[in-house]
Amino acid sequence: MGTVSRRKRVRDGGERDVEAVLDELYITPPADFVARREELAAAAKAAGHADDARRIHAAHRPTLAAWAANLLLRSQPEESRRFLELGHALREAYRTLDAAGINELSEQRRRIVTALSRQTARLAEEAGHRLSDPVQQDVESTLRAVLTDPDAAERWAGGRLEGALTPPSDFPGTAAPTGAPRKPRRETAPGPSARTRAKDDLAERRRQRQEQLDHARTAAEEAERRLRDARTEQADAEAARQRARDRHDQARQQMSAAEQQLQQAGEELQRADREQQEAEERNHAAADAHSRAQHEAREAGQKVKRLTARSR
Repeated sequence: MGTVSRRKRVRDGGERDVEAVLDELYITPPADFVARREELAAAAKAAGHADDARRIHAAHRPTLAAWAANLLLRSQPEESRRFLELGHALREAYRTLDAAGINELSEQRRRIVTALSRQTARLAEEAGHRLSDPVQQDVESTLRAVLTDPDAAERWAGGRLEGALTPPSDFPGTAAPTGAPRKPRRETAPGPSARTRAKDDLAERRRQRQEQLDHARTAAEEAERRLRDARTEQADAEAARQRARDRHDQARQQMSAAEQQLQQAGEELQRADREQQEAEERNHAAADAHSRAQHEAREAGQKVKRLTARSR
């Protein structure tokens, strides 16, 4: 039975793959992990998936460093894939390098781990959690382990770390790398063909070491370049976000000013309406008074005419 057919589903606002649910759970901030775990387990149980509910409920809350490492893997899948490939290339190269080559790759490895751990810290801070120095050291320890230890690399690639990983003291197989000088065995002087074969073997080992060193250098330089590009893109994104935030604040201020102006205009309109109504009332009163005055003037005139006629 294949992996896909073995996967179950849980209901959480819709059918969801239980593996995807667990992936999501392990990038949930540790402070919210238990509550989210219980919510997802309850959803699985309510949907009739008891096995899924047990799996979800059995998940252990990761440490802050492990959560940050999981977040890096899920947030930067392409960069993480290349980091895993770099680890494989470095481990292969370390098996055949001499002391000088190992020192050179070790320095490149330190630079890459430092840069990637800083990127992890930025991702964690964007998610609302600033990493302390001890937690940052645990992140770097985990990343070193991923580069040096294939088992650690496999665990990190699963995206569900519960605790920080500890790297071995050095790369596997570096205690006696292939091609290291060996003590010559005491034997009778070899004939010309034996000396020729020894020189050819030595030259072939040196060629292989050089090829692997070149490959590892290229992989390390490419990883450093990608990290620089990622930092540049992140800085550009942060600048764009700040510009958008500034525009948002400016628009909010303008909207607030416009709302105040609108309120003032509404009050002015109400006052104007009241004044217009009062003016209309005064106009009606004046018209009524004028009409009465005209009527009284006509009656007075007529009275004068009558009195004048009588007096004659």
